[in-house]
Amino acid sequence: MSNLCVAHRGFSGIAPENTMAAVSLAMEQPYVGWIEIDVQLSKDGVPLLIHDFTLNRTTNGRGPVKDKTWEELQRLDAGRWKSKAYTGEKLISLDEFLDKIKGRLQANIEVKTQGNLYPGIEEKIISAVRKRRMEQDVVLTSFEPRILAKIKEIGRGIRTGLIVNGKARDVLLRLQMLQCSFLSMNHRYLTAEIAGKAARRGIEVMAWTMDDVRRMRRVAAMHGDILLCTNRPDVWRKAIIEN
Repeated sequence: MSNLCVAHRGFSGIAPENTMAAVSLAMEQPYVGWIEIDVQLSKDGVPLLIHDFTLNRTTNGRGPVKDKTWEELQRLDAGRWKSKAYTGEKLISLDEFLDKIKGRLQANIEVKTQGNLYPGIEEKIISAVRKRRMEQDVVLTSFEPRILAKIKEIGRGIRTGLIVNGKARDVLLRLQMLQCSFLSMNHRYLTAEIAGKAARRGIEVMAWTMDDVRRMRRVAAMHGDILLCTNRPDVWRKAIIEN
């Protein structure tokens, strides 16, 4: 099996997700080639890594991410919720993340927005990527077709990918219409047929999120090019390397 490992929000099975600790721990694993992260905007327009639209679950803050300035967000503890060992871990900006992984990992950056929650978020992410000449190192993904269309319009040369969380018989047609070269799909709905057809059309497929050996091996058996997204890269090693 040749399926590559994608660290989901970093090595988030051990370290607090979307923090530098999780990113650094993932980078210490020689078999991690990809990392998946989520990007939102602060009140004053700074792109930062966080999954939920509120601060409640993964920080000691409360309320919507969008209501806090970057200065306010930096004061929060984003690690203690996971473990006392990570007390004091901070939220990180997209700039910090890209500087850390440049030349070392490829990144699946989910544009985390809904409706008009973050006007201009696409431009800010694209600007950060272009500033570092990392166009070939990232793919920008979203559930929302309009976001992907906007990226295509203003971010020429940057790959885009559709996120799918359900059965989708027409998924390859949707990808073609959106000019996407990447499919991020819940592993429960991915089939060998979809994976095979996608590969023949030059579309890269990532299956998410699997943290046990049995599921990883089942998905890997569908096609050797499927990227396996996991919170536990150490489990990926057991499933693929030690298989």
